[in-house]
Order: sequence, then structure tokens, then C-alpha cells
Amino acid sequence: MGSSDELKRAAAEAAMTYIEEGETIGIGTGSTVNFLIDALADSRMPIAGAVSSSEATTRRLKERNIEVIELNTAGDLSIYIDGADEATRHRQLIKGGGGALTREKIIAGASRKFVCIADESKLVGTLGAFPLPVEVIPMARSFVSRQMVGLGGQPAWREGVVTDNGNEIIDVHNLKITEPAKLEQTINNIPGVVTVGLFAMRGADVLLIAGKDGVKKI
Repeated sequence: MGSSDELKRAAAEAAMTYIEEGETIGIGTGSTVNFLIDALADSRMPIAGAVSSSEATTRRLKERNIEVIELNTAGDLSIYIDGADEATRHRQLIKGGGGALTREKIIAGASRKFVCIADESKLVGTLGAFPLPVEVIPMARSFVSRQMVGLGGQPAWREGVVTDNGNEIIDVHNLKITEPAKLEQTINNIPGVVTVGLFAMRGADVLLIAGKDGVKKI
């Protein structure tokens, strides 16, 4: 295994073993997840449908003739499969590089098992080298940014990006995140924050990391 795409495809295909026939599954967003959608379509596995975390994923699912179901209709899900921008061996994650963090966090919360798929470049000792995304209500952008400075970060507005929920994103640089769950709670409690891209209080249950020697399960 060599290229980034080959590793992403390997991680995605390894996740197929966690999907059971007849289930409604949660599907995340991003390049690694796109390989999962393709593998799912090619397998012709009879699933009840998929709950999608973004408009982009919804389009890809429909293109591959996989039925998309609203979470409000589906209720609790057996499994949610998604990628990550960073992951630790404690299965705590940074997500939101693709801007879908809020819907991703909702679906992860509604799922009994969260399987995270990634290539080995995403596995880190400490979270924070990847800028931490924070989705905010537009009027709160400057206020929340000032709070991020107070927490030791350098916030940057992701200009020109509007989330599927109609909100804006701040990317917080230069945070060394030693206590992910505590920081997640702190940021989520700031007025105007919709959610932060830390998945620590509800991290992954299984982490599938693809490297040149194959896929490791954490």
C-alpha cells in the first residue's frame, strides 16, 4: 500500500465488516468516506438506508442509488462511519475540516457504535496541529474568536464558507490540546458556538488506521 488514496480505500473497505444487512447506517463526510460509499454500492449489501452528515454525502449516496433517510425518521442508529482530521490512540478526534462537524456530531451521538476510518498520517500523539474547527452563529463570530484567543488559540475565520446549517466556521490554530474532553465542554459552553470539532466526550469506539502494513484496529 502506498498512495494516500490506496490507504483511504483500505480503511474504508475494512469498515464494511461492521455493517449489517437490513440496518440503517450513519455516513460521514470526506474523501475517505467517499471510498466507503463506493464500496457499499459495489457490494450491493441490502441496507435499510443511510443517514447523511452533509449535502455532499447525500448527493454521492443518491448517485450510487443508496436511499437517504432523515435522522428524525430513523431514530437511533446501530453504526456511524466517518473519517477524521486527527485521531489519538485514545480514539479522541478532531473533525470538521470539511465543514460538516455539527451534523457529524449529532449522528455520532445517535449511534450505538462509531467507527472512524483514516490513514496513518491522521494518527497523532496530541491533538491540535490540525486547526480546530468551531461552527458559530454568524453574529457571534467575533465574540467567539475573542474567547478562543483567551484559551491560547489563534482563530481564523474560514471566509466564504457557509455550513449546511447556514452558519460560519472559525479555525483555531496553535492549540495544544492536552485535555480534549474538558476543552470540548469549555468551547461548547460559549454562547454562539453551535459545536466544536473535538470528538472527545463521544469519541470513536473503533479506530481503523490504514498504513503501508495494512489496517490496524485501535
